[in-house]
Amino acid sequence: MDLTAPHIIALAIGLAVSLACSLLLVATTRWHGRFTLDATRGIQKFHSVPTPRIGGLAIMLGLIFACMVSSVTQQALLGPLLAAAAPAFLFGIAEDLTRRVSIGARLVATMASGVACWALTGVSIAHTGIGLLDTMLAWLPLAVLFTAFAVGGVANAVNIIDGFNGLASGTVVIGLVAVGMIALDCGDLELARTCFIICAVTAGFFLVNFPYGKLFLGDGGAYLLGFLLAWLSVTLVYRNPQVSSWAPLLACAYPTFETVFTIVRRLWCRRHPGQPDSCHLHSLVKIAVAGRYFRRFSAPLRNACVSPFSWFLAAVPAWFAVSFPQNAEALVQGTLVSFGLYLAFYWYMARAARARRRRATRPPAVSVPLPAMESEPASMQS
Repeated sequence: MDLTAPHIIALAIGLAVSLACSLLLVATTRWHGRFTLDATRGIQKFHSVPTPRIGGLAIMLGLIFACMVSSVTQQALLGPLLAAAAPAFLFGIAEDLTRRVSIGARLVATMASGVACWALTGVSIAHTGIGLLDTMLAWLPLAVLFTAFAVGGVANAVNIIDGFNGLASGTVVIGLVAVGMIALDCGDLELARTCFIICAVTAGFFLVNFPYGKLFLGDGGAYLLGFLLAWLSVTLVYRNPQVSSWAPLLACAYPTFETVFTIVRRLWCRRHPGQPDSCHLHSLVKIAVAGRYFRRFSAPLRNACVSPFSWFLAAVPAWFAVSFPQNAEALVQGTLVSFGLYLAFYWYMARAARARRRRATRPPAVSVPLPAMESEPASMQS
């Protein structure tokens, strides 16, 4: 391996800058903590120590530096991507700092990033393998709108699963590795290298976030990584038409499954789809598994124990995507299998979590002491 190659240098610089910035953010918490610390109270809060939630800054800086030292062709691919990601990233950072940016505004910002990326690159979803939809997507404005909605949906889906140390960043890395390996198999080296550069930069943050949770990804980081994963998935099919559109869907499958199921579940329970609750799959794993079998661990380690279960659910569909990138029938079957696995695991975790909650709220049995035995009458004593 040529260690002087531009993409290797970009990998190393991106990783180093992301790691250094993450450590610096942790070390300077006392100066910015009043704006950046994540509170410990809330229906979706599981950490016990206030923690900075601006890890997205470290990732963005790492990506910028990696882009600066990349080759010209690599910059032509990564540069517009980072520029287009600005609305999603900035609105996420604004929410991290103010807690006052609405869900609707953040969704619009992620969709705006999708439109901006189309304007800069000309890339959009042109075919899906569904006849009627493909006919409609032949009209460019609809194709752009559909692409922006899909990209914004994945970005918000990554934000939804961002609940435990390493969960969202690890899931995105799994998806990016899948997209990169498919691109590599197709001979699209620049796209593959872009995926791996983003993985390396994310790893710099990951080393500080997992397992002890010294720095959180935050909305800015979640939207940034979700947007990058979604747009590279769209670009994969656009640049390599032989790849089925189901392959990138499987690369993004776990956060997509979680989001779709959450919306359906909340509507079924007659609650607003945007209303937070503690019934996400990762929350149930925390209660049913980490809270029971790892209760002797410290709180950060218990939180970290949740992520490998979600990584497994992300790795299964990613494996289907890498194994059958051009076989639409196999990929559809892989989607059904993966979603069935998700539902079965959710059902089991929900059942186990309910049982544990019942045990926790059950009043302890009160032992009633037996009355002291009275002395036998004198007439019966020997």
